[in-house]
Amino acid sequence: MNTPDANKQNAKPFLDALNKKPVSRIPMWFMRQAGRYLPEYRELRAGKNGFLDMAYDPVAACEVTMQPIRRFHMDAAILFSDILVVPHALGQHLEFVPGVGPKLDALDCPGDLNRLSRDNFHTVLGPVYETVKNVRTALSEEGFDDVALIGFAGSPWTVATYMIEGGSSRDFLKTKEMAYRDPDGFSAIIDLLVEMTAEYCIAQVDAGAQALQLFDSWVSALDADQFGRWVTRPTSDIVSRIRKVYPDIPIIGFPKGAGINYLSYVDQTGITAAGMDSSLPVDWAAENLQTRLPVQGNLDPFCLLAGGQALDDAIDRILQNLSGGPFVFNLGHGINKDTPIAHVEQAIARVRGFKP
Repeated sequence: MNTPDANKQNAKPFLDALNKKPVSRIPMWFMRQAGRYLPEYRELRAGKNGFLDMAYDPVAACEVTMQPIRRFHMDAAILFSDILVVPHALGQHLEFVPGVGPKLDALDCPGDLNRLSRDNFHTVLGPVYETVKNVRTALSEEGFDDVALIGFAGSPWTVATYMIEGGSSRDFLKTKEMAYRDPDGFSAIIDLLVEMTAEYCIAQVDAGAQALQLFDSWVSALDADQFGRWVTRPTSDIVSRIRKVYPDIPIIGFPKGAGINYLSYVDQTGITAAGMDSSLPVDWAAENLQTRLPVQGNLDPFCLLAGGQALDDAIDRILQNLSGGPFVFNLGHGINKDTPIAHVEQAIARVRGFKP
């Protein structure tokens, strides 16, 4: 089975870059580009009953996804949702507490897997798939035929940390302790997430997603051996499962904080492109990653927040090092909620005006 609309991909610079084809411009999009820094987002959210209410409303979620496309004409739209809808769809309680973040009923031991169920997984996530369909329609109807749609999911290690810690964590003590003390039991959690994450990604492509990104935000907590076991191998398994159904779908892997482990990650997972965090030196990335596959990144979101000459200089340094190969300009993590619109416009103009 081929990627949907494969015959139209040549008109989309983002997809062309991922497929190592010539591009008419350096494609760009920003992680968390649909979010709180936009006044239109804040206005819409004010009328909703919390984050999940928005994420599971196909009309509202489509509107939020489209907002940065209408304002900035980014080269890719990314589905408005959250990585934690997967454990939520498996039956784990999830809420987003203002000023605190996500809260889940923590899994205290591998035996707590019995609290989870696949039975209603795709029913719970049905509104997400509907959002994907709505965005594809909106992109076409509003004349954004050159914009690709990205679906996404959290990778198993990162999602497992939230499930076990019951929310965000600084040290991931419970998760790491479980992984060391009972690796077979912890593997059962990871295996479940591999299976359901792959299904979730495939369903997003079924609905119209034209590329996928796997977010693994907390891999810096792991040593090299644990990274291989809980990041590289599960990611490889997810990619393999997706490729059996959609062999040509581009998949971006984003193991934030992987450092030198990026090398084994890109060589062993089968991803199409590597999303780079801001800590990676761009000259090192050009020599060690971009020679293997397309890369994406990696402007510091706080540099975007600051703006001014520092922003111009940082963008130029990234482009001078990476524009000669397959490359998508992006941030090294999500955009900060206090980022001025003018700084986003400055960045877009700088990238679009760059001459290699």
